[in-house]
Amino acid sequence: MKEKDAYSLMFAKIFHKHGISSHSKKPKKNDSGGSLMSANLNPRMTVHYGIPATASILACDLIQRLVAVGTLDGRIKVIGGEYVEALLVSPKHIPFKNLEFLQNQGFLVSVSNENEIQVWDLGQWQIASSIKWESNITAFKAIHGTSYMYLGDEHGMVYVLKYDADQRKLTNLPYYVPTNVIAEEAGISSPHPSVVGVLPQPCSQGNRVLIAYVNGLIVIWDVSDDKVVLVRGNKDLQLQGETASGSPENKNLEVSDCVSESDKVEKEISSLCWASNDGSILAVGYVDGDIMFWALPTATSKNNQQASKSHKNVVKLQLSSGEKRLSVIVLHWSENQSHSARGCKIFFYGGDQIGSKETLTILDLERPSGIESLKCVSRVDITPNGSFADMVLFPTVGEMENGGSLLSVLTNPGQLHVYDDACLAAFKSQDEKKPCVSSGQYVMPIPIVAPCMAVSKLSLVDRDGEFSKALSKIVSTAKLKAPHTPIRSSKKWPLTGGIPSRLPEAADYEVERVYMAGYQDGSVRMWDATYPALSLIFVLGAEIYGKVPGIDIAVASAPVSALEICSFTQSVAIGKECGMVCLFKLTGTSNEMSLNIVTETEKKVHTLHQADGPQCMALFSLFSSPVCFLQSTEFGNRLAVGFKCGRVAMLDVGTSSVLFITDSLSLSNCSVSSLAMIFFTDTNTLINNSKDSTSTSLNDGEKGLAFIMTRDAYLAVLDGRTGHMVSCQSIPQKKKSSAISMYILEGGNIVSSTVISESKNEPAHSSTDPEIAPVEPKSETAAQVAYLGQRSKHLLILLCFEDALYLHSLKSVIKGTCDSIREVNLKQCCWTSAIKIDDKECGLVLLCRTGIIEIRSLTKLEVMGQCSLMTILRWNFTANMEKMACSSNRGQIVLINGCEFAAVSILALENDFRIPDSLPCFHDTVLAAAFDATVKSEDTSPGILGGIFKGLIGGKQDRNMQIKEACRKDFPHLESIFSSPPFLKTSTASTDDKEVINLNIDDILIDEKITVFPKSETINNDEKKRERLFEGSSTDAKPTVRSVYEIRAKYRGPEDAAAAAARARDRLIERQEKLKRINDRSQELQNEAENFASIAHQLARKMEKKKWWNI
Repeated sequence: MKEKDAYSLMFAKIFHKHGISSHSKKPKKNDSGGSLMSANLNPRMTVHYGIPATASILACDLIQRLVAVGTLDGRIKVIGGEYVEALLVSPKHIPFKNLEFLQNQGFLVSVSNENEIQVWDLGQWQIASSIKWESNITAFKAIHGTSYMYLGDEHGMVYVLKYDADQRKLTNLPYYVPTNVIAEEAGISSPHPSVVGVLPQPCSQGNRVLIAYVNGLIVIWDVSDDKVVLVRGNKDLQLQGETASGSPENKNLEVSDCVSESDKVEKEISSLCWASNDGSILAVGYVDGDIMFWALPTATSKNNQQASKSHKNVVKLQLSSGEKRLSVIVLHWSENQSHSARGCKIFFYGGDQIGSKETLTILDLERPSGIESLKCVSRVDITPNGSFADMVLFPTVGEMENGGSLLSVLTNPGQLHVYDDACLAAFKSQDEKKPCVSSGQYVMPIPIVAPCMAVSKLSLVDRDGEFSKALSKIVSTAKLKAPHTPIRSSKKWPLTGGIPSRLPEAADYEVERVYMAGYQDGSVRMWDATYPALSLIFVLGAEIYGKVPGIDIAVASAPVSALEICSFTQSVAIGKECGMVCLFKLTGTSNEMSLNIVTETEKKVHTLHQADGPQCMALFSLFSSPVCFLQSTEFGNRLAVGFKCGRVAMLDVGTSSVLFITDSLSLSNCSVSSLAMIFFTDTNTLINNSKDSTSTSLNDGEKGLAFIMTRDAYLAVLDGRTGHMVSCQSIPQKKKSSAISMYILEGGNIVSSTVISESKNEPAHSSTDPEIAPVEPKSETAAQVAYLGQRSKHLLILLCFEDALYLHSLKSVIKGTCDSIREVNLKQCCWTSAIKIDDKECGLVLLCRTGIIEIRSLTKLEVMGQCSLMTILRWNFTANMEKMACSSNRGQIVLINGCEFAAVSILALENDFRIPDSLPCFHDTVLAAAFDATVKSEDTSPGILGGIFKGLIGGKQDRNMQIKEACRKDFPHLESIFSSPPFLKTSTASTDDKEVINLNIDDILIDEKITVFPKSETINNDEKKRERLFEGSSTDAKPTVRSVYEIRAKYRGPEDAAAAAARARDRLIERQEKLKRINDRSQELQNEAENFASIAHQLARKMEKKKWWNI
């Protein structure tokens, strides 16, 4: 519960911190009785999918199978298995230069460009602790499996940090690597070069660390002895070295000097990594494009000095013959399981000639008899899918993977591709060099780019209605079949980290919200959006239209331009740019249905057999003008269609017929921007007639009006049944701007006061456009207009434009006058949405092209608060963002930006997504405990645990001892080492429980006489004591080891029978106590074995649910 409360607080005060207007902090009472106040508002991000386009750095947790993506604007995207992802937002919009997991511990450490170190708690999705470093951080590395971290700065200093998970505190420990000692050993003078890399040496129990400096200096430092073990630098390159060709044409070894006469300058280091499991070989990338392999002594080397003096301790890898080459900025190594034990792979970016094609290079290397025999076996150049940003290596998991590696490559904008060994081998065997196709790619649950999204719709579903029950049944069936679903694609996402959110059981599941998206390829997708993990329900693709006779595939593939959902009829309407309107029945049980194809001149009926999934009910092809707006009535019996040419068609859904079609409502043929309809009818009769939605028809007693507004501010009022024009007028504006939307609202007292003022005064504003002639209603509609005028006297209509809001009484608009009740100026508004509280419109959300989000009250139109896209999402407003924006009336807004999908909640008390209960978990405690127990055990357990352990470490049985030591996290000696500065370690021999003697200065006798003994007497006394101690034997003899009983027999005095019996009894008691301790220890070991077996059994059951390729 503490974690849930902490996550609930993570969004707190964002709205008040980042832009609530000062005048809105004390809201006045709304005249209309609205309940929206600034205290009701708390804009926050609730759902996020996709990798930001500003992604720049990668990090991975090898054990938990997670990847983290850092961005240039202070965000971190954490990705695990399917639907397991989250976005962490740093308080500052600052790029990250270092990002690293504390392996298998549930924490992520980031270092910003402003040198702020932040520790993120992945369990609570928030910052647990942070430190602002004074100097510029140039290197950062955590000791694997521990909470200790090395930090190198621009002054050549290396410090140690520790994160205490219990106290949630990051501290700077006293220990550091002294630069003066390094400088003395290396023979350099001040100023000290900056540190570019810090790598703990494997298999050294954390005692050794390798430090690389920008000037090419490489140092191995022993933290336990506070001494330099080895120093290597550019001067060592002058010795006889070896040059191995890295080109595929020349795979043989070329022996030459590592540095020619023209290259005898300082080589600056740009990247480095270990190239062996035991830390005996170091791969270093340089700014000039070279890669050097250095042979180094290990912690188990018997003769480090001899190894350090070897002349053949460095090999240069020749990558390109060009004089000017790219820096090697990223460098990784992995063991090559397909070759001998001496085989390996090097992954790097850079090294090619400047101006060459951007590639990522993979070299297969072999060293049969040591580093001097290094040779290149093969080379693969991968062209990234976009601009390269970073890469990491994952070891594959499981017996079936044979201990290979997964290469994860991050490119911009926001793409993450994964290549396995099989993929790279297939690419290497191709005769023609074609682009390498990745074996896996991060794919958003909601496609945005492929295919390209055009329009979207978010709709609430009555959880007690028939539509919700039907959709819930479909979703529940899919959940039950999910574990038994066959492989959908060979390019499945390979990561399996984290635990997805726990949704209700299938029997209790209820769909409350759906999200639909229309695409440029003509397809439509619908997702269940009840929880943050959106699940796909339907895909309405071009293949559905193929079942319809007489439909051209080009028409079926036309881009989608408008969507409308009706829960009452369980149907969806799709408008296309070709002018076609398609009606689909989403659920139903009838064996066959009739398909109606309606054109401007004829209507055809076809009979189709019912198949699984949605069924097309009707196709309307009236104009070739794109459909730009769809609006259905409350019960779905009518559908109004607005076209780009300015015409409107009213469709009867029940009979699949056209009620009326208008001429262009705008003199300039401008597109329809908004539609609204009001109908007054006997709703009970309509509901009874609409239980069979396929036979829904118009009610004879139904009366209503349709309000249509075009982009150029023409407002027309039509008879909802006949299409006769009731009124048409141009909305007067102080400044011409495009119309966006309109809303019909409950007016309350504000309308009553307006009606009184209308009887006394002339209209304040009226249409003065000479081209607009007054409209006289036809005789058959005059009575209906009068009736509707009485029914709508308490209603208002809100007209939203780019630069202003206009509030009118609905009665005055029906009469053909434009009497504005209120006017409010805006700044570049492009999209609006109404908010309901207790089924009553009380607020209006406005999105401006400046990225500002305003929330205004209805109907006073006062600003209750404002925030920005940059504050909430770190987004800048982009062109056409408003076209894919959608919302529900509960203040939930869905926005699209590039490759990102986000949902924003406006109301403070609204928690329809059930956060944090519905969020995924990023730290699998069962897996963490099982792995720790496996590492601590002396022998790797067989079965699933053994496979996981072998997979994570590379699958080599003969290297188990090395990897166990490398994966250990119990280095208790490091705490004592790092708790004090170098050369000031506390001796372990002095750590006893002796009583501390307190001296008092008054106890010292200064004037006391000093007694001096003769020297000869002192010598005689010493000789007598020595003879007595050695019992007359020679003092040069070696001491003899004697048992306790021998000593007691020699030095014990005479004793009687009672004493001997007592002594025997004591020895018996001692033996019983020793046996008891042995028994207790045996019981303790048995309990530990049972606990380990229980953990292994839990993990085995969990892994059984996953396929072998996901383990």
